[in-house]
Amino acid sequence: MQGRGEERRRIERILADAHRGEGSAQLLHGEAGIGKTTLLEHAAARAEGMRVLRVEGIESEMELAFGGLHQLFLPVLDLLDRLPGPQAGALRAVFGLSDEAVRDRLTLGLATLSLLSEAAVERPLLCLVDDLQWLDQPSADALSFAARRLQTEGIAMLFATRDTSPGSGAKALPRLHVTGIDRQSAAMLLPGLAPPVAERIIAQAQGNPLALQELAAALTPAQRAGQLGPLALPDPQPALPSRLQDAFAEQVRRLPEATQRMLTVAAADDTGDLSTVLGAAGRLGGETKDLEPAERAGLIFVSAQRLRFRHPLIRFAAYQQAPLAWRLTVHQALVTVLDGSRHAHRRAWHLAAAATGPDEQIATELERVAEWADSRQAMASASAAYERAAHLTADAQTRARRLINAAQKASEAGQDERCRALTDQVPLPLRDPGMAADFARVRSVVELGYGSPGQAARILTECADSVSADRPDKLAPLLTDAIHAAFSASDAALMTEIGARTPHLPLLTVPAQLLADGIPRARQTLDALMPAGRLTGNGLMNQLMTGIYCQLLAHHEAAHELATAAVTHCREQGIGGWLPTALHLCAQAELALGRHSDAQAHATEALRLADYYELDHRAAHLRALSAVLAAVRGEEELARELATLALDYTRPRDVGRGTADALWALGLLDLGLGRAQAALEHLEAARQAAGHPLLARHLLPDVIEAAVRAGHPERAKEPAKQLTTWAADLQQSHFAAQAHRCAALTSPDAQAEQHYVAALTLHAGGDDFDRARTELLYGEWLRRSRRKLDARDHLRTAMKLFTKLDTQPWARRACTELQAAGETPDATEVAHSPIGRLSSQEREVVRLAATGATNREIATQLFLSPRTVGHHLYRAFPKLGISSRTQLADLLAS
Repeated sequence: MQGRGEERRRIERILADAHRGEGSAQLLHGEAGIGKTTLLEHAAARAEGMRVLRVEGIESEMELAFGGLHQLFLPVLDLLDRLPGPQAGALRAVFGLSDEAVRDRLTLGLATLSLLSEAAVERPLLCLVDDLQWLDQPSADALSFAARRLQTEGIAMLFATRDTSPGSGAKALPRLHVTGIDRQSAAMLLPGLAPPVAERIIAQAQGNPLALQELAAALTPAQRAGQLGPLALPDPQPALPSRLQDAFAEQVRRLPEATQRMLTVAAADDTGDLSTVLGAAGRLGGETKDLEPAERAGLIFVSAQRLRFRHPLIRFAAYQQAPLAWRLTVHQALVTVLDGSRHAHRRAWHLAAAATGPDEQIATELERVAEWADSRQAMASASAAYERAAHLTADAQTRARRLINAAQKASEAGQDERCRALTDQVPLPLRDPGMAADFARVRSVVELGYGSPGQAARILTECADSVSADRPDKLAPLLTDAIHAAFSASDAALMTEIGARTPHLPLLTVPAQLLADGIPRARQTLDALMPAGRLTGNGLMNQLMTGIYCQLLAHHEAAHELATAAVTHCREQGIGGWLPTALHLCAQAELALGRHSDAQAHATEALRLADYYELDHRAAHLRALSAVLAAVRGEEELARELATLALDYTRPRDVGRGTADALWALGLLDLGLGRAQAALEHLEAARQAAGHPLLARHLLPDVIEAAVRAGHPERAKEPAKQLTTWAADLQQSHFAAQAHRCAALTSPDAQAEQHYVAALTLHAGGDDFDRARTELLYGEWLRRSRRKLDARDHLRTAMKLFTKLDTQPWARRACTELQAAGETPDATEVAHSPIGRLSSQEREVVRLAATGATNREIATQLFLSPRTVGHHLYRAFPKLGISSRTQLADLLAS
């Protein structure tokens, strides 16, 4: 621990927080040998009064799904019965304690958090995860999920990794870069070396403690004494990791040959189980005594049941320095001792490691491993098994099928680069039309992530042409994906083309009817489909599509009903991958209906889930929507940050809808803050990005207001005319109200008032934010018309509505106008609403508690622990001025 004062203080602070019931996590990252494991050992030594759970990633075990999680939780498996049924069932399934499938990996993350929480009930918990870069991805995902949600738990989690860019889940953790120690500390690790020799070793080691020790250990006595001069010391040119590996390999080579062969067996085994190692070695003529020289040299540690290498680089050296023929023989020996269903997966991987060419029997075993992992939501492990099976497959078409499966699972695991590489390996042409359809769908996913949605749509439509005769059952999924991709790209021509080709699929004709034939026909088709758009009969995808089309037709209540039903279905059935999309649709509808608090809660949850599932495309759209909500509230810094993040993703990929929404956020922000000219530029750019006028319809009221306020009424004429036409076609009262408000802005004074009055009549019982904007504009117009007394009523109403909605810039504008009209508002009238005092997570918890949900139910929905939910309510009640849950519903309703 020489030279590690700051690291020790950071670790001891985390341990102290856990003793106070405040959970936290830390990611230590740095090069091999830099001292990360030593820091974890220091944490374990300082964890007085704490329960300690630990796991170490092993490179050869990376493909074994949930191996790390099982190793970590082995001491606390008796606590599984304390978890909610679905969570306990999920962990039993992945630990091989039951045969049931796991519906969603989100349940596994929540189960991991819950089990850690239960393990910390009686005393604080320290969880140590070493070599995270080698932990199997499903385990790493579940632990990262839990680590990001430690708030009121007495849990400290320390991760150590070599990677500078850990998996997406761990990226969000607080990071501590472990660097080299200083020269003085380094010198203290080199006792007995002649000063010139020590200086040379210090220079070569670059502050790496392991390098200091191992490079010094490799010296002969004459070199240590400095008798042979500096030129006789090891060559400083190779990179440090290579020099370390060479140093360890040299230590292995110094051992007796029998010991080297035994170490190869131990290195090839990934269990650390001593009986497994000795059993395989015994079949190859090895004996227990052959391990003794490696023990004496400090390269391995052997207990009654376990064998552990002192450092992963020693394991690597022991395996790599062995001849290939011997390594193949070792894997075959391990196959013979790993019998029974408990070791089926390890056996399959050892068989694959021993294979020297195509072998269908081994490939089939690996395919079974992949199917098991898939059923447990371990998509990365499933993908790896499918890929290795493909490489052992001689038949080109069977190899193609396995590679396509590998690519699909890589995509579902968020491994986009790997998915692309796997699709490039698929041997073409594909004779089976069904396989061709599956290949097209996975290629379209690649294009959505890296290319353009338009290209994805074209891949799908071309495939639909080629398979329609032989596999008509594949047509609907292909064209459904295609219409979604075209919609995301705002490609009106392609949507129209797809719709024209699918008269037998009425739902897919709606976009074409909207864009080409006008609103009335599309509404007629949609009204006929609405009952089928429910979950009964047509499935989740069709329900979500119906909801999207309802939004385009301004049927926001219907869209919200469909989205809410889809969210409930996803939660009940554990369909986590679709939940962000359903929540997104729900939030969009709530924004259109003026239910901003609900929209924010759903958008926040959806974004958290999209990031967890690595749905970058969906996450970009959600950041744009969250930027709009922040803009309405006047949170300028947050709105600009979210909009910029969204644009960084959408602009290079020509994602028109996402770009339009991010620019809308910037325009709405400027409009609320009184910067009309800047607002107009952003909003006109948003219209351009949206593509078809229908997709930019929701922007028109803001464009018109910005143009008039900026002194460019001529730039409001064309959008005002279009808005009037839309209102007539849509026949929706809230849209008609917007049309009248904008007509008032662009009409002569003699006609303006009748439009304002009509707008307020149509607003009755609708969107409070939209109504408040009309009240504000009407009040401004009345004041300018020297009717101050009339103006006050409308401006006062606008100010109260804006304040209730916590839309501060708009409330301040209404207050300023009211003062100009001769009335000074009471300070309490323009204060933040109580809900505005809550953090976003407190707001989510309070919203659900008001519905009567229990802490455990809220925890399951928001992916928190029940203890954290209770903590949020404890903090929220004083901010809201209440003391019990029974008061919540009344408060929120008011």
